[in-house]
Amino acid sequence: MLKLVFYTNNNNTQEDLNNLISMNTIVMKFGGTSVASNEKLKNIAEIVTKEVKKHKIIVVLSAMAGETNKLQSYLDQFGSKNSIESDLVLTSGEQVTIGLLSAALKNKGIKSIPLLGWQVPIITDDNYEKAKILKIDKKRIEKYFEENDVIVIAGFQGVNIKGKITSLGRGGSDTTAVAIASSIGAKRCDIYTDVDGVFTTDPNIEKNAKKISKLSYEEMLEMSSTGAKVLHTRSVELAMKNNLTLQVLSSLTKNKGTFIVDEEELIEKEIVSGVSYSKNEAKVTISGILDKPGISAKIFGLMTENNINVDMIVQNISQDGISANITFTINQKDHDLTKTVIENSKKILEYKSLLLDKNVAKISVIGMGMMSQTGVAEKMFKTLAKNAINILAISTSEIKISVLIDEKHTNIAVKSLHEVYNL
Repeated sequence: MLKLVFYTNNNNTQEDLNNLISMNTIVMKFGGTSVASNEKLKNIAEIVTKEVKKHKIIVVLSAMAGETNKLQSYLDQFGSKNSIESDLVLTSGEQVTIGLLSAALKNKGIKSIPLLGWQVPIITDDNYEKAKILKIDKKRIEKYFEENDVIVIAGFQGVNIKGKITSLGRGGSDTTAVAIASSIGAKRCDIYTDVDGVFTTDPNIEKNAKKISKLSYEEMLEMSSTGAKVLHTRSVELAMKNNLTLQVLSSLTKNKGTFIVDEEELIEKEIVSGVSYSKNEAKVTISGILDKPGISAKIFGLMTENNINVDMIVQNISQDGISANITFTINQKDHDLTKTVIENSKKILEYKSLLLDKNVAKISVIGMGMMSQTGVAEKMFKTLAKNAINILAISTSEIKISVLIDEKHTNIAVKSLHEVYNL
């Protein structure tokens, strides 16, 4: 096991020693597919055993694949949502995996301790099913390392100041791992998945997709928010805020993964680093609204009040100069709610017609090099036109161009853009 030897003098403090331990600590997070069986948990134990020879280790685990969905289906039968009961049920899956892994590690002679969120503790606010982390007790974690080489922590969960169990929302185990790594000043945080890292696009669509060795936080954020299901956006934001190095890698191979780092660590900034897509979109078009100040504020105020996230926005003025059409995109899961909210507000908004379309997809090209390179958008639009793909909406940032298209063209759009940018 890891043994740290410190050459001390009388000026060294316990805090100094703890800081040295923290800097030699790696946080390792394993997702649902990586912990889906006892055999896979044994594989994780092997990975941890190799790393513990060089570092102190904190392992953060998700529930077994499919377990949280099963627990949610139980809750749905009782209509329990955003409550003490829902979070108590939803977080139970992680208790199983941390117990099993700790047992597997002890079976290999490794001193480990399993901890639930409230035992760390990971203090959160009171927003059940989507709690935010407020504080993590670094000194308590350091105390656990006095008698253990590995700390196994349940992801996705915390405890509020009232002592009630809370959950961090789907993908919350990534956030748990990054938050813990940031709070203790860990060397890095490794996120283990069932893929080798972050690829230039989805290998299931484009067989020539390549693994990216390094990405900036900003690029990873854009990829995550536009459909790439590798890292939860909250975890990337937190890592960027704390300048914490992330590595995305596979639990099934020994290959190095993709490192997520500060922009300054990128020697060469690719014009386009990757192409992402999302089919989880819905297009909303409100036609015949009055073109007057405040109407957009009313529409999107309604969206905010109902916690409906809006992405792309396009407004067109009619030829009469009096009325306008507004088109925007939402998450597909909010389709029915959005329809109800707008229809119930027809007297306030004074529109003529409402159209919602689920058969759309968002295609995005992302790269730090866009900030200094012209012609990226033109190349994208020409490529789509060449393939007879109509653009329904456009949104941009400094390092991203996104377009909305008919869902049936998703694969050809991704493949053709991947090729034209030489990815």
